[in-house]
Amino acid sequence: MKKYPNPKELPSSPSAGTSEKKNKETDSFFKTVFKIARTIPRGRVTSYGAIADASGLKITGRMVGWAMNAAGSAKPAVPAHRVVNSKGELSGRSHFATPTLMQELLEQEGVEVKEDKIQNFKAVFWDPGQPSKKGVKKKG
Repeated sequence: MKKYPNPKELPSSPSAGTSEKKNKETDSFFKTVFKIARTIPRGRVTSYGAIADASGLKITGRMVGWAMNAAGSAKPAVPAHRVVNSKGELSGRSHFATPTLMQELLEQEGVEVKEDKIQNFKAVFWDPGQPSKKGVKKKG
């Protein structure tokens, strides 16, 4: 099983003693998570665990959360506000510029939020592991 570094153990610069291999593994992990997050449709949400499952990597929802924490500096942008916990709670809201920004961004997309929880969560949940019905072409 692949091991990914603990965020508390990451050095601030590559010259601080990490191997190039570890940096590449972390970069690849982040790229995979960000790629999936970028496909979340506007007005929909998914969970950290769903991204972990869809990634094909042996990672946990907590590891996806760690990656989402770094999404603010990713280019192109990652819609991290569309990623919530498995109960539909805005558990990552404290990592945004203001405590209400995550909710505001979701509401701008038509997602209803009350008391830091997605309303009608099952209806707006998007599973990145399921093929999209929109735009899927049949072979043959």
